[in-house]
Amino acid sequence: MLNRRHALTAIAATTLFLAGPALAVGAQGPKIGAPAPSFSATNADGKPVSLADYKGKTVVLEWTNDECPFVRKHYEGKNMQALQKKWTGKDVVWLTIISSPPGEQGYADAAKANKLTADRSAAPTAVVLDPKGDVGRAFKAQVTPHMYIIKGDGTLAYMGGIDDKPSARIEDLKGAKNYVDVALQEIADGKAVSTPTSRPYGCTVKFTS
Repeated sequence: MLNRRHALTAIAATTLFLAGPALAVGAQGPKIGAPAPSFSATNADGKPVSLADYKGKTVVLEWTNDECPFVRKHYEGKNMQALQKKWTGKDVVWLTIISSPPGEQGYADAAKANKLTADRSAAPTAVVLDPKGDVGRAFKAQVTPHMYIIKGDGTLAYMGGIDDKPSARIEDLKGAKNYVDVALQEIADGKAVSTPTSRPYGCTVKFTS
């Protein structure tokens, strides 16, 4: 369970951000049904990674900040790991993206990122290091966790929050509607995503200036 004092301190040190409707991300931002922004970056193993590498596969993008209490809720409650394992086991690509720059909350170099993955028993396909924020800005990622799903044809199928319970309390995982899990199942079943956008919540992404 989250330590109550730690959670309150963490919340005080960050910003809970409830974004507006995910469709209203600006003319140059990502749009449901349109091709997702392309990107190239480096993963925590020092290898290049790009969206083009995964053509033909469903791809999940998960923005993260290990110091954010909303992220901690999903990892300490084992929710994020369970989703990663479930869907990577079904040939879905899962990219965890760290857009915090050096000196800001949530920054992680390759060594720290790999240690976090091991310590939390996380199971992403790769952890993408984005300290300059290029990938985050391309997708207009606003919070952690901010979630995106890209279909095999390269179009954006979902963007928004991970679920419908905008809190940092682990107990709120129970009974929450997990938009990401539902959308991935609908895509796997060949159906249209019933909720393609939702209001993202969490700590603001700490982009470099």
